[in-house]
Amino acid sequence: MNVFNSLTRRNEELKPLENNTIRLYTCGPTVYNFAHIGNFRAYTFEDILRRVIQFNGMKIKQVMNLTDVDDKTIKGANAKGVALTDYTKTYKDAFFADLKKLNVQPAEVYPAATDHIPEMIALVQKLMDKGIAYQSDDKSVYFKVREFPGYGKLAHIDFDNQRTGLRCADDEYDKENVGDFALWKAWEESDGPVGWDSPWGRGRPGWHIECSAMSMKYLGETFDLHTGGIDNLFPHHENEIAQAEAATGKEFVKTWMHCAHLRVNGEKMSKSLGNFFTLRDLLDKGYTGREIRYVLINAHYRSGLNFAFDALEDARKALARIDACVEKATDGETPDWAQKHLDDFAAAVNDDLNMPKAFAALFELVRDANGKGGAGVLPVFKRMDEVLGVIFFENEKKAVEIPADIQAILDQRAVARQAKNWAESDRLRDELAAKGWLVKDSKDGQSCTRK
Repeated sequence: MNVFNSLTRRNEELKPLENNTIRLYTCGPTVYNFAHIGNFRAYTFEDILRRVIQFNGMKIKQVMNLTDVDDKTIKGANAKGVALTDYTKTYKDAFFADLKKLNVQPAEVYPAATDHIPEMIALVQKLMDKGIAYQSDDKSVYFKVREFPGYGKLAHIDFDNQRTGLRCADDEYDKENVGDFALWKAWEESDGPVGWDSPWGRGRPGWHIECSAMSMKYLGETFDLHTGGIDNLFPHHENEIAQAEAATGKEFVKTWMHCAHLRVNGEKMSKSLGNFFTLRDLLDKGYTGREIRYVLINAHYRSGLNFAFDALEDARKALARIDACVEKATDGETPDWAQKHLDDFAAAVNDDLNMPKAFAALFELVRDANGKGGAGVLPVFKRMDEVLGVIFFENEKKAVEIPADIQAILDQRAVARQAKNWAESDRLRDELAAKGWLVKDSKDGQSCTRK
């Protein structure tokens, strides 16, 4: 299994450092709002990565943090006049519900920043003891960027052409600003009730220190793999490296992987452009989590992904084509031609998660199965779906409760069919499909399942 390492900028074999287990840290959500589809581009990329690691027989320990204290969460909680924990709980719960809709496998650990303040204070203290951190006049504690020789190795920064000598107190800041960054932020009036006591006074951790402290707590001082969106490469991931390696004197992470941005209809996602969508927005429009997942994973993770409603419609048709083929597939001895497609699929996902080629192998399997028959092909579909997570298998579908509004449409359709009003029956079937429900007719009547 080869992946592109952002640190070395080379394709390298991904091999566990110990015990056949890949220890993976993924940057999770800042829980100040509902996650949008750009966020889920990163989370589905990381899910594919996780699945391919397991596909290759390796074990995995994944840690995904929940940033529940930073500038945004504090501002949001104070604006609503509620406790920080109450404010963030809404978005934490929504995040996990959204992951389930997209069939994203759960990580082994989801540490919340507010549960790990002692570990963060201890890490800052270690940096203070080493003389690479200092407390400024504003009582905040900063990291001395110029005194860490390796700073800039991930982003390949040319210090001579950067603005330096500044202090960066904000959690997020200008990417051209190579300045000392906050490890511990002194309490301000705008923080309201949010704050913790520390050796440097009341305050709260900087965003960057959170990930360094939590990743090392659960994965060790050196671990295999760290991922995130390309926007996190600098300054966030660069600062993580500096804090961790300055504190331990050891290599922090062996391999770094970053996914590219998502655009909507060729433009940067923005509320002002009216193209800003959460997962819930798309579900409300009648698309399913499976269709959305299909679009999000059907591109190379290092290539920009252009998200469009046409793509969702295409996904619906493609999945229907796959479903029709899978329904006719059976267990048994896999024919050589089907094994060839599985081999091509494996080669694609092991080549830096080349999902376009992986999907090409899937559809070549569908084409040949439709022409040559589906005997022995079902195990191949199941093996591919260990990575894809988008295929339905009839005998594995779980019974679901049909919502009242869907049942009402089904009842109308039953009346239309009894009256032999086939046009109305077809219209209602299409309406159900638009809402994400698949209707099948048999001699026993109609049945309805989630698409």
